[in-house]
Order: sequence, then C-alpha cells, then structure tokens
Amino acid sequence: MNQPSIRTVVAIAVAAFGVYLAIYYWPSIAGFIGLLAQAMAPLLLGAVLAYPLNILMGFYERHFLPASENRVVARVRPGVSLAAALLTLVAIVAVVLRLVVPQLIDCVSLLIDELPVASRALFSWLEDTGYVTSDFVGSVASSLEAFDWQSLASTVAGTVMSGVVGAVSGVVSGTATLILAFIFALFILLNKATLARQRDLLFERYLPESALVRIRYVLGVADDCFHRFIVGQCTEAVVLGALCALGMFLLGLPYALMIGALTAFTALIPIVGAFLSGAVGAFLILMVSPVQALIFLVFIVVLQQLEGDLIYPHVVGSSIQLPGIWVLAAVTIGGGAFGIAGMFVGVPLAACAYRLLRNDVYGVTPR
Repeated sequence: MNQPSIRTVVAIAVAAFGVYLAIYYWPSIAGFIGLLAQAMAPLLLGAVLAYPLNILMGFYERHFLPASENRVVARVRPGVSLAAALLTLVAIVAVVLRLVVPQLIDCVSLLIDELPVASRALFSWLEDTGYVTSDFVGSVASSLEAFDWQSLASTVAGTVMSGVVGAVSGVVSGTATLILAFIFALFILLNKATLARQRDLLFERYLPESALVRIRYVLGVADDCFHRFIVGQCTEAVVLGALCALGMFLLGLPYALMIGALTAFTALIPIVGAFLSGAVGAFLILMVSPVQALIFLVFIVVLQQLEGDLIYPHVVGSSIQLPGIWVLAAVTIGGGAFGIAGMFVGVPLAACAYRLLRNDVYGVTPR
C-alpha cells in the first residue's frame, strides 16, 4: 500500500485548518461577504442586464452591413447595433404603457366615482331581496356617519407618510444601483470583443489544456441554453398575447388590444405571468360589465391552462431542447426555492444540466 506523500499530508492539514477557521469566524466572514456583495451589486446586475441586451444587439450586428469589410463600418457597428437594441426595447415598453396606463387610470377614477353609488345600490338590493332588514341598513348608515373619519384619516396619513419616506429612500437607492448597472452593461457591450479576448488570454495562460476544453464546452452549452430560453420566452409571450387579444375580440370583450399587450408583457414571467394580467384585466372589465368580467376570468383560466400545459412546454421546451415535463419541474422547483428569479433561471439551468448529462451518457466528448 502506497504511503501518502508529505505534500498530500500538508495539503490535507491546511485544508482542515482552513475549514476550522471558516467555521469559527463565520459571522465575520458572512458580514464581509455581504458587504462585498452589496458593493458589487451594480456590477453583477450590469452583467445580468448585458446578457439579454447582447442577444438583441447581436441580431442587429448580423444584419447591419454584414458583408462589409470597411473598417469604419466595423468600428461603428457595435455602437449602432447597441443603440438600435435600446431603441427597440424603449419602443416596446412605450407601446405597452401607452396601451395600459391610460385605461387603468380611467378605470380607477371611475371606480372612485361609482363606489358610493354602488354601495347604496348593494344595500338596496340586499334589502329588497330580504337578506338584510331596513333596520340593519339604517344602523350601518348611522355607524358610518358617526364614525370618526378625521381620526382615521390622520392615522392613515401618518402611516402612509412613514411608508412613503421609506419607499422613497429605497427607490432612490435602487435607482442609483440600476443606473450604475445600466452604465456598466453598456460598457460591457461596447467592449465585449476586447473582454472576450482578455478572458481567452487568461484561460490559456493559467488553465491546463484539458480543463480549458471542458470549461469552454460547459460555458458554450450554458450560453446556448440561456440564449434559446430568452428567445423562446419572448416568442411564447408574443403568442400568448396574440391569443388573448384574438379570443377577447371573438368573445366581444372590451379592452382586447390593451389586455393582450399586458398579457404579452407579463407572460415574460414563466407560468404565472398570465394570472397577473388576468387580475388587472378582470378589474378593468368589471367597471364595464360584471358578466363580461366573469366571462373573461373563465377565458383567461382556460388560456392559462393551455399556456402552462401546451404552449410553454412546447415553445420554450423545444427551443432549449428540454422535455416539457422537465420544464414544468424546473419552474416549480425554481419558483418554490427562489421565487420569480428562480423561475427565470431554473429552466435554462435545467436545460444545461440535461444536455450535459445527455451528452455524457451518449459519449459526446467536448471539443
């Protein structure tokens, strides 16, 4: 039996001592890690924002004079493509807001105006049908008149003001982080060729050839899975929004185009996005007709079932080459563990793991 070398024993002893120090000083280490993560948050968020922007930017790069070998064209191509990608995103968000926000404001104003009338009509209907007596209605009305609304308003105002102060401070901090992250994302995209070259130089200098091949292979699979997932998710959102608008047109429901646009926008949240737009849509239609609101709720539930069982697994699952059952499993596990962020990341991570495992089982070697 071979005896372990002195170097191996020393390495094991140093590793054990390091684990001991990490456990003993874990509160201090955790605090330092938290401080470091907070300081690096704009950079990490910028890298996250740069990835989907790069997909749209790459589309314009492939179509902006792709056959030209002119140096000027090659130099301005990244900037022009990035500007076109940003303008496209701004245009999409502006169209969605233009369709949704005015109608939502009008419905809220209508709700505020009609609420007293609706409450009186409700009490009259309850009294006419015999569910409540006139004495009960009178007691409720007298209680409402005798209630100290001024004291309630003062309490609510104080609570709202304290909440507003905290919200404003949070918004200011979050806005500053988002601005820095956006600026960092722009720098990444404008210098992505240089950064890729520097990354390759570091890998080739400090990694052995076998490890370099495997790392590039895993990164390539992960990039392809995330790229396909984002494209498939956007495609699925457009399909779902178009089906929602078409179905509402056929059923004669109001706000079809606006709710369809809202559905497409919220469908970027996997599986549950349509329910968010369904709640807003039902609220808007309720201001027009309660019966139509009920019809819309039935319609959106059926559409959500079709989206969750057929459209999403097939559109997104086929784009990332992941079977539908594993798409649903990844969304369920990711959402349960990390919320909405887990839903986004869970599917491409599952697709990456599935492809790597499948390639290993079938003997596909990295090249």
